[in-house]
Formats: sequence, C-alpha cells, structure tokens
Amino acid sequence: MDNRFVDIVKIIKQSRASAIRIINAELINLYWNIGKYVSQKIEKSEWGDGVVADLAKYIKTNEPEIKGFSDKNIWRMKKFYETYNNTPKLSTALRQISWSHNLAIFSRCKTKEEREFYLNISEKENYSVRELERQISASLFERTLIGNLKTSTTLRESNENVLNSFKDSYVFEFLNIKETHSESDLQNALVNQMKDFILELGKDFLFIGKEYKIQVGNSDFFIDLLFYHRGLQCLVAFELKTDKFKPEHLGQLNFYLEALDRDIRKDNENPSIGILLCKDKDKEVVEYALSRSLSPTMISEYKTQLPNKKLLQEKLHKIFTDSE
Repeated sequence: MDNRFVDIVKIIKQSRASAIRIINAELINLYWNIGKYVSQKIEKSEWGDGVVADLAKYIKTNEPEIKGFSDKNIWRMKKFYETYNNTPKLSTALRQISWSHNLAIFSRCKTKEEREFYLNISEKENYSVRELERQISASLFERTLIGNLKTSTTLRESNENVLNSFKDSYVFEFLNIKETHSESDLQNALVNQMKDFILELGKDFLFIGKEYKIQVGNSDFFIDLLFYHRGLQCLVAFELKTDKFKPEHLGQLNFYLEALDRDIRKDNENPSIGILLCKDKDKEVVEYALSRSLSPTMISEYKTQLPNKKLLQEKLHKIFTDSE
C-alpha cells in the first residue's frame, strides 16, 4: 500500500463525519421546531387535529421535492417535542443520534430515566438502529438498574468505570440453542455469534480467543473465552457454567486470573478481571462466596431467551417503592 496519502484520507473521513454530525443536529432541530410549532398551535386551540393532515397535504402539493412530512411524521415531531420539552439536559444527547434512533427511544421508552439511559448508551456504544431496538427488547435498562452487581471486594473498590462495564445478567437469545446445552455448545455458539455477543457485552470488548491456553508448571489449562477491554485496559476472562453457581467455581477462575497477571499481562495493563457466567445463581451464596475473594471477579447470569419486560418493570417499580 502507498502510505503517502493516509493522512489525507484521514482528514477527508474526519471532515465527512463532522459534516454528518452537523447535518444530523440541524435535522433534529428542524423536527423539534416543527413539533413545537404544531404543539403550541393545538394547545392554544388555534389548530384542530385535522389541520395536521391539511399541512401534510399542502407540503406534498406545493413543495413536492420536500419529503418526509406526512401527517404521521408531523405527529411524531409533535410527540418528540412534547416528550423532551421539560428535560433540557437531554437536548445535546438528542442531537448526537439520528432521527431513527430518537424515534425508537421516545416511542418505546415509558419514563424519562429510561429515555435518558438509551440516549446516552446509543451515543457511547455507537449503536445502529437495529442494535438499539434489540437492546430495548432485551430490557437492558431494567436489567442494568435491577442488577445488584455481585462482585468481589476488590472489584467493588475499583473505580466506577469498572463496575459500569459489566452486567449482573446477560441475554443471549440470538444463539438459538436448546434450553439444555453443554458448556461446549454455549462456547461455540457465542464464538459463532461473536458480533451479537460483543453487542451484549459492550463494544469496548475485543475477542482474543476461546480455550485460551495458559501453562503453569508442567500443566496446561484453558480459559473458556478471553477478551481485552480497551477502556479498562485489562484482560477479561470468561468462564462458562451451564449449571447453578457453586462456590468452588471461583477457585478455578481465581487461578486463571493469577496466571494471566503473572505470565500474560503487559506492564502497562491493569490487573485482569474474571467473569463467571452461570445459568443460575443464589444471590446469598454468591454474596458469601465473594465476600473474602481478593481477586477482581464477578458472577453473572445468562439467559437464552428475551426477558419478560413487563415483569422486570414491575420488579423495578417494587424496588423503588420499597426504598421510599
């Protein structure tokens, strides 16, 4: 390859990305202002509901080159404005994502907290619309709030970025595997569906390998899945268990973390983190098992079907009610 022109191409791409962001922000401003105008006209009883259909017809007839302003879309703009009119702190986030992303969020999310969550994570993770829709369906917001992360003392005392990078439960509905499956079946399915697996984990995860071999003394050991986390700058070892969590599972994971830190970790990297991914867990057993663990580990559940969003919302409501 001719490397003389790499910098020029980089400048072009940066400029294009900047232009797209500016155009997107202006488009969101346009839809916001139209929604505001229509909302205020209807609120003051200057317009009836039928006027919106007349407006859409007028634009289509007199300005046929202007697309995207059907009566249905204009009503969406009105709802968009009314949804966020009283939450000015979200005004910047609204303009960082596309109209399609915004449409998915304000049409599907019921509370301002849920909307704020998906606005922020869409920008942070750079979700496509399909990925965002999938995370809403997988109840990422509810799982994140409900998930009382069961972590070792070492991990709890780490900075907030570490805790925010992992979940108490993961949803792998995209695997399409039987409810009864082996650890090998789970491992192979996750590797084969790595793109969706990374989406569920978070895009800062980089896959290193499965059955990652480490040598200790004269023996070989194999870590189920090994990742590197760019933001945390550390290795992350996943051990898969298709049964209920048992305290003895931790010993194996701690051993792997010690081997990684002694023999694999580079000087500029942070201590390795271990995730024990189980099909089920007793929270009290987890708490006891982790209370004296010195390794940065956590125990998470996985599900192979989308969670019941209504049940999660009811559980979330109960948590907030009990805390008042």
